[in-house]
Amino acid sequence: MTTRQLPTDTSLRTRLGRMTWKGERIEWSAYFYVLPFFVPFVIFTILAIIFGAYVSFTEWRIIGDPLWVGFANYVRAFNDDFVPKVWGNTFQLAAIVVPGTTILALLFALYVNQRLRGFTASRLAFYAPRVVSVTVVGLVWVWMLDTRFGVINQYLHKVGVPYIPWLTNPDWVLWAVGMTTIWWDLGFHMVILLAALQDIPSELKDSASIDGASALQQFWYVVVPLLRPAISLVITLEIISAFRIFSQIFVMTQGGPAGASFSIIFYIYERGFMNTELGYSSALSLMLFLTILVVTLIQLRIIRERA
Repeated sequence: MTTRQLPTDTSLRTRLGRMTWKGERIEWSAYFYVLPFFVPFVIFTILAIIFGAYVSFTEWRIIGDPLWVGFANYVRAFNDDFVPKVWGNTFQLAAIVVPGTTILALLFALYVNQRLRGFTASRLAFYAPRVVSVTVVGLVWVWMLDTRFGVINQYLHKVGVPYIPWLTNPDWVLWAVGMTTIWWDLGFHMVILLAALQDIPSELKDSASIDGASALQQFWYVVVPLLRPAISLVITLEIISAFRIFSQIFVMTQGGPAGASFSIIFYIYERGFMNTELGYSSALSLMLFLTILVVTLIQLRIIRERA
């Protein structure tokens, strides 16, 4: 007498349903929910980076086929006398924007978190610039920073400060772009820090108060350590944003006066889109990408070591 064996279902659907990862069954349906983000991310980010890296080793002016030139574009970048200037402008702008935005966003978050009278209106006022187009922001600040008729100079002049040529003097133009960027970015980072503040248990501050800690000591020894992950996130996002500032410069200064506000990203735009030197601009773009990556990793390492 023979025993009849039941047929084994070896269909693809069944095999996928039985697959496991580290002892747990894989829920394939979850991956369909991330496809709307994952597919555009791969096409417009990952593949774009790979294609940009390839173009950086070529000479290409859109018309015709790319001509392979090896590291010639990178050699040109290191020998370009204007590149150190635009990198210097970029780092100066980041030195203004990153600490300025982080400190003011933290102060505004602390103020709003106190729930004083009118705190809801304050939230709206602080966040409102973020929902405005950066082009509109740039145009508004061009008017506000006008040397003779700008609102800022008018108020400064009333307290005895001479008119400041914000947008026409090389010594002031980066401060003008920096102030505009801080005003535009401030609300978004305030929301991040405010959310982190509201996650801090009030019992910790109450315990510190009972132990005799002053308000400043509570902030420094209780609040700041618990805010470190959020502050790290704000600094990281702002570093990336500062290195990529373009629209403010395009609208407000066009890189002037005398190239004083030329950032690396604006130089990439000029080389790539105005002069159609796609190979050279791609090389500069890849150098910018690696610089942002290195600076961000260093910043995260420093904050992690202090945690």
